[in-house]
Amino acid sequence: MPSSLFNQHLKKLLGVADAPYEALDGMAVRTRNAKRRGYGWLAGLTDIGWSNRLGWYEGFHLLTAVTPEGVISGFGFAPASTKDQPLAETFLAARRYANPRLASVGQPTGGPYVADKGFEGQANHQRWLDEYGAELICAPRQDSPHPWPKQLRRWLASIRQIVETVHDKLLHTFRLDRERPHALVGFQARLAASVALHNFCIWLNKQLGRPRLAFADLIDW
Repeated sequence: MPSSLFNQHLKKLLGVADAPYEALDGMAVRTRNAKRRGYGWLAGLTDIGWSNRLGWYEGFHLLTAVTPEGVISGFGFAPASTKDQPLAETFLAARRYANPRLASVGQPTGGPYVADKGFEGQANHQRWLDEYGAELICAPRQDSPHPWPKQLRRWLASIRQIVETVHDKLLHTFRLDRERPHALVGFQARLAASVALHNFCIWLNKQLGRPRLAFADLIDW
């Protein structure tokens, strides 16, 4: 896929391999009104899931890894009902054991992943470290026997804020939230193109000496 090859080149130019950490998070991508009758175009590929942003929705659950500069280093998706932990499991395994069919996940940077409480679970974290060499930093729940102090939780939230900013770019600047695909290959192509364009805008802003995520006056639809 041309956009995937272009994106791989962009990630090299942007020094993704040297990123000190990656923020890992999922988001809802709706493909159809969940209240509509019938099965729709993507029957068997999408399903119903819950999102704090959308409520109940029909579509996909998209997982992205993002560097501190906002570069999307990898992504993958599954039906909307897929939980964060199993989606992360597949993502990290695909990075550790490269599969040409899952090339969109990209390559690990060698630094840790920072994530929110949706990825909480010490047993998962230890297995991912042992089997995939992936260290995940996630604040424990507040009812945990060993909760983090508020200052530490705020610090973690501040450094992973970048992934939420990037998700907003994908959904609104690149209009992923308006996608209503009729075929899986169409969604895959549109998503890959959006990710490549996002990373290209960061590269172009860097060349021009502009803020990395200042896209508003860079793109004219």
